[in-house]
Amino acid sequence: MTVEKLQLTLQATGLKNVAGLGKGTSDPFAIVTLLATGPGEKPRVLGKTEVIKNSLSPKWTTSFLFDYSFGKETHINVSIVDEVRKQSDKPMGSAVFEIGDILGSRGSTKAKKLKKGGILYARISKAPPRSAGKLALRLQGIKLKNVDGLFSKSDPFFEIRRTHDGAGGGSWTPIYRGKHVKNNLNPKWEPASIDVNTLCDGDLNRRIQVAVFDHEKNGKHNSMGAFDTTVNELVKSVGGKFALKKGSKTYGTVSVDECKIIGAETSSVMQQPPFAPAAATATAPPVTTSYEPQIMSMPVPVADFGNMNLGGQPLPVPVPPPKKPTFVDYISGNCDLNMCVAIDFTGSNGDPRRPGTLHHFSPHGQMNGYEKAISAVGSIVAKYDSDQQFPVYGFGAKYDGVVRHCFQVGNSKEVHGIKGILDAYKGVFRTPLIMSGPTVFTEVIQLAATQAKQRHQINPLSYSILLLLTDGAVTDVEATKQVLASVADAPLSIVIVGIGNADFSAMKFLDDFERRSGVNRDIVQFVQFNAHEHNKTSLTRETLEEIPDQLVQFFHTRGIMPQADTNFSASKIVIDDYNEEADIDLSMDYGSDGEIALNGDVGCYIDNSYEAGLEDLHVIPPPSAPSGSAPVVAASVPTQPFTFQVQVPPNVASGQQIQVAHPQTGQPLIVAVPAGVPPGGVFTVSA
Repeated sequence: MTVEKLQLTLQATGLKNVAGLGKGTSDPFAIVTLLATGPGEKPRVLGKTEVIKNSLSPKWTTSFLFDYSFGKETHINVSIVDEVRKQSDKPMGSAVFEIGDILGSRGSTKAKKLKKGGILYARISKAPPRSAGKLALRLQGIKLKNVDGLFSKSDPFFEIRRTHDGAGGGSWTPIYRGKHVKNNLNPKWEPASIDVNTLCDGDLNRRIQVAVFDHEKNGKHNSMGAFDTTVNELVKSVGGKFALKKGSKTYGTVSVDECKIIGAETSSVMQQPPFAPAAATATAPPVTTSYEPQIMSMPVPVADFGNMNLGGQPLPVPVPPPKKPTFVDYISGNCDLNMCVAIDFTGSNGDPRRPGTLHHFSPHGQMNGYEKAISAVGSIVAKYDSDQQFPVYGFGAKYDGVVRHCFQVGNSKEVHGIKGILDAYKGVFRTPLIMSGPTVFTEVIQLAATQAKQRHQINPLSYSILLLLTDGAVTDVEATKQVLASVADAPLSIVIVGIGNADFSAMKFLDDFERRSGVNRDIVQFVQFNAHEHNKTSLTRETLEEIPDQLVQFFHTRGIMPQADTNFSASKIVIDDYNEEADIDLSMDYGSDGEIALNGDVGCYIDNSYEAGLEDLHVIPPPSAPSGSAPVVAASVPTQPFTFQVQVPPNVASGQQIQVAHPQTGQPLIVAVPAGVPPGGVFTVSA
């Protein structure tokens, strides 16, 4: 499984002032908490940003690192708090985000309205390799222009800013903010230590900006000018000066007293030779079994920097070879990901009117295997589909006495959203369909490949995923092999999910099909649903784990590189409404050592069951602890009984006990088969 490091940055606008009457303006900081979304996961506080004094539109410089994989959802709660000295801090609003949802949004930015007022923006970018060292920098201002009026002097401070690649990356984002010097137009600012990768992704010739401001208590700092430069220019300009410009006017100069890169590694990711197409698998990041998001150590002023000699010649920096883009590069770089779904309607699925058959729709709201696979896998892929329009096909059924191996499901060529797919699937049984056979994949695969190529001709960065659901092995293995080999050149990945208890051993030919068939691409992944029936996360991980490498290999071997979304602007960011159930203020304990811990788990568990709502997030109660004991964080167990159906296995008679897994928690349960329920029959369990 491909795992990449992502970086989360935050800002807010229009926050409500909660400081109180006559107490000035709020001093907001943000706390990021990783929420629990699966059995055994524990919520925990990842860290907090710096405090922005007297500001209702803070732009924090602190960022947070996450391990990202395509098939795993990661939910975070961002709580904005007003720092109040000698009193309890006051909440200003909270919002829940999903990391993949942010990444898949235009500009890799997601925005949400807050209950108390204001909007919170969360941006995801690819975390740079952590090997380019620190920029040790000492600056001073010379004859700065006073912008503080006739009777006082400015209190200048400086910011170091950067831009980000990809959509929405054109604006300057602060990476470092120094302390202000009071009443001084010739300030000697404290030394700064800035992570070079954070500043410029290790590219020493990338444009950055130094901006100077007059500090104001109300947070509305006045610009005193800025200049653009690069890290290389700063290092070479020790003893030199830069003019501060505000429009066409000069507002003074900034002298570079000392500047040097410290701790740069000679063996970095940027210095590796370019990846060869055939080596994509060998050079992929290692599989990470534990999930450990981190808070990034952000640049802050260093107290003992004054005694260090930062002068000297700049370090020689090797010129890095071109880097092979990653999955995140493409997703952030204008890649259009599309999904289509194909559903098996052969007679071996059983009569859908009978409980326990594979296409039966429960009147009690429990999903069948097809619905679960569509909602689980589809909801992740859909995050990266810009128009949310999905073709849905069926195969293996008769219409007008003729077996159709590829027919439209639903009233239109495409349906909207995952709910639209599920509605179209259910609606097909209201048509004159007769479930038949045999099981033939070839026509839906050929159609998906043709449509993928057509989209690719319009947009070279278009890529498609076919989610194919079946209850049995293909009838003609050789014909299927030939079709798979013939479409291996299409911008397409195929995920086949086996539903039910059939013998899928004949599908083993899909394993290692690329090597044994001689084609140059592996485009197929087969997963048996029953192995993940009670664990949604494990299903999505296994079904989607190969897609990132398949996508990257297709584009890179054809010389197709990520592109910036030149039509994107901040005005095009979609702002989601406040979610009353999920976007709640978490209760926190603040230690004397500065540590922050959760005070209770209310709001920290996201419902990640198959039956969870498709439109909005839902929180579930935290696990309960025995009376008088310390709280225990364990698997997410609802406090209310959950009702589900169990099908009696073959050769098991009524009165016998069987072991089943709880659909929400995966915990084993021992239940007795009620009297009168035969093998293959269905009975209800409440646990």
